[in-house]
Amino acid sequence: MTVEPESKPADAGNESKPADAGKGKPSGKGGLRETITLLVSGVVVALLLQAFVFPTFRIPSESMENTLREGDRVVVNKLHGETERGDVVVFEGWPGGDTIKRVIAVGGDTVKCCDAQNRITVNGVPLDERAYLHPDDFASGDKFEKVVPEGRLWVMGDHRSASGDSRNHQEMEGEGTVSEDDVIGRAFAIYWPLSRAGVLSTPEMFAKPEIFTGAGSRSE
Repeated sequence: MTVEPESKPADAGNESKPADAGKGKPSGKGGLRETITLLVSGVVVALLLQAFVFPTFRIPSESMENTLREGDRVVVNKLHGETERGDVVVFEGWPGGDTIKRVIAVGGDTVKCCDAQNRITVNGVPLDERAYLHPDDFASGDKFEKVVPEGRLWVMGDHRSASGDSRNHQEMEGEGTVSEDDVIGRAFAIYWPLSRAGVLSTPEMFAKPEIFTGAGSRSE
């Protein structure tokens, strides 16, 4: 049988207490408070990261199919560094709000459509776009040749016949090109729907930037 400790006599207040008295485990209330604080801190950090480092965007149209479909949600990296050929980027500056397109050419490049095989060329190098171009589409129905100004980008959608891109904004400042300063970030992953979740990798051709170097192109 257990017994409860007796109350101390009133005159026992002068007795010395053990050094570790009262230093047991934190109370349940204190532990709950710490847990809530950690959860709130985690939520705040996540919201800050989403707002300032990894914002998310919803794809509003078919202009980037089949790489990105209408309704897809993507995560964008605002700390992606220098924008490169082949990147899928979100930028501002055109009417209608934020826009998402693929970078085809960078400052100093000469981009042209099309060669005898109906391929877009960058600095005379024909692009093999089969990895991302919509399977029922073609390089471009519009002919063009443009030297991209330094600090600007030539961008196009992957579904060319359904995309309003650099080809359609040549009357604006930059003659269709986008300022690198207007780039919000590089889209690097689809997170919704889950059935399409995955990383947006750089097409193999653009992963070899040295093939585009030469006179009139940005040094890599």
